[in-house]
Amino acid sequence: MKRRMAPTAEALMRSRYTAFTQGNIDYLVQTHHPNNRSANEHKSLERSVRQTRWANLIIVKTQKGQKKDKTGTVEFVAAFQSAQPIGAQLATNKIEQLHERSSFVREKGEWFYTDGEMLADYVLKRSQPCWCGSKKRFKHCHA
Repeated sequence: MKRRMAPTAEALMRSRYTAFTQGNIDYLVQTHHPNNRSANEHKSLERSVRQTRWANLIIVKTQKGQKKDKTGTVEFVAAFQSAQPIGAQLATNKIEQLHERSSFVREKGEWFYTDGEMLADYVLKRSQPCWCGSKKRFKHCHA
């Protein structure tokens, strides 16, 4: 089955987040630029997917990354819980956030993730919905 290509860098970012939530390792590898893949990427992603429960995605800002651009960046916050196997059960930790500025490149009409810059924790205004996806206001949740 042929994969449908994302029309923008943001669309690729969203589809990669979905792939992380669903454990679609092959898609994550295919959409990571070949020049930036590591030798053990598949195994590393498998471990990450097994030990992470994704809860929410917020797109903070995009720069370029449109259909006619060659490059783009997407700043996002993803809420997650790390889960460590303990016997037959998983011990789930508190909800944390991944705040990253991801870089993308478009080659032959296809967008690829190249790399990401980790950013300091994202802080919302007190009255905004919390980044964790709880639907509570930030001041009543993770403030």
